[in-house]
Amino acid sequence: MLSSQYFNFQLQDCVTFCKNIMFSSVCKVLTRSNATLRLTQVHRFYSNGLKSYENILAEKKGENGCVGYIQLNRPKALNALCDALINDVNDALNTFNADNDVGCIIITGSERAFAAGADIKEMQNKTFVDCAKGSFLEHWSAVAKNRKPIIAAVNGFALGGGCELAMMCDIIYAGDNAQFGQPEILLGTIPGAGGTQRLPRVVGKSLAMEMVLTGDRIDANTALRAGLVSKVTSKETLVDEALKTAEKSQKTQN
Repeated sequence: MLSSQYFNFQLQDCVTFCKNIMFSSVCKVLTRSNATLRLTQVHRFYSNGLKSYENILAEKKGENGCVGYIQLNRPKALNALCDALINDVNDALNTFNADNDVGCIIITGSERAFAAGADIKEMQNKTFVDCAKGSFLEHWSAVAKNRKPIIAAVNGFALGGGCELAMMCDIIYAGDNAQFGQPEILLGTIPGAGGTQRLPRVVGKSLAMEMVLTGDRIDANTALRAGLVSKVTSKETLVDEALKTAEKSQKTQN
């Protein structure tokens, strides 16, 4: 009679075989134009168990994978915040919240842009009735309501919805090239995702009104003096500094 150990070996072989077949199938459908990106996403999926996303990169970093890491990834649009991107962020947050090994989360963008604003092309045809009846931007609030602390690591532009997304996080670190602003007034509208409430609470009424009514931006050091960010680093070391704080936060929770 065959032993249970034999069947266990056979099962492991089958699982490995299936994974290899799946990986091979995925690689075959890669197009030449985005093969590198897709291969990176596939590698991330198999290396850390997270699914791949169209608009973000998500993985676990830090000691023993204790930090959830989300990188906004729409470089051609300067990480403009479309519905699909926000849905990807929310899904990754849910994954990290369910992972007991993860104690803190980082959200970042590229060196050029954290997020240059909401996706205007996606919103331009919406009417007031559409927004009022459809709970417009309600799905953005998942970041602010997240039960695990989130650090925003901001390089480059954090404008409009990008600035609002950063303010939804618990801590903001800025690279020395960061720029914050609420330029919606230049398009004939106002901040729609909490900027009119969160910005005055952080920087005070006068500076907040100036930023909202003129569309003027502030740089990283001004944001630090105003209390919008808690640390300014070089753009190259920004994520590393955020990761150190995230790991420290995880250790204090244990």
